[in-house]
Formats: sequence, C-alpha cells, structure tokens
Amino acid sequence: MCNKKERSKKVDINIKFSEFEMPPMQDVLLVGKKAPIGPEAARRMVDILSPEQYEIIKVEHKYIEAIVIRKTILNMLSKDKLVQILLEEGGNIANDSTIIKAKINIEINVSKSIDL
Repeated sequence: MCNKKERSKKVDINIKFSEFEMPPMQDVLLVGKKAPIGPEAARRMVDILSPEQYEIIKVEHKYIEAIVIRKTILNMLSKDKLVQILLEEGGNIANDSTIIKAKINIEINVSKSIDL
C-alpha cells in the first residue's frame, strides 16, 4: 500500500528580456505608456499573428501600460505572481516609450516520498 508521506513543489522561473523586433511575438510583451503601439494595437497584432493565443493585461505601473502574455503560460503560473515578477524585473529596464519582449522558461519540479 502506498501512502503519500511528503510532497513538495518548486517553480523555477527564467526570464529573458530583449528589445522589440520583428517578428514581434515571444511569450510576453511589456508595452510602455507612450510606446509606438498601445495595448489595442498590440491586441490586433497578436490576434492576426496568433488568434486567441495571448491575453492583454492592463497594469498600474510608472512606465508600463499593459502586458501581452501567451495564455499557455498563465496555465502554469498564476497571473498575479507572473505580473508581479514581470513588472518588478521589466520595470527596471523599461521606460514609458519602450516595447520589450520577454521569453519565459518555466520548469515545475515535483518530488514525492511514499511509504512502500
């Protein structure tokens, strides 16, 4: 008989920030408040490139107006935690006129100990 004795979960997050370029989409776009394209233009762009694959999240931040994020990433990590991390780290390199793309690698490690 197997009984669950101990269970732990750990999430490692690696984020790669870089300048916006073509093709424009990675996992995340951070859209500055005075960026050449705003959240609605970003929405139209991602809907053309990858219909219904991205979510646009309006945020309250000094420089960043919105975050465009691949929906599959939100299935692995809570929106609130991810937005907090992106604003904290991306906010350090953003200004109000930038559009920054980010590549995110998420690894979920699960370990269990059971009685045999």
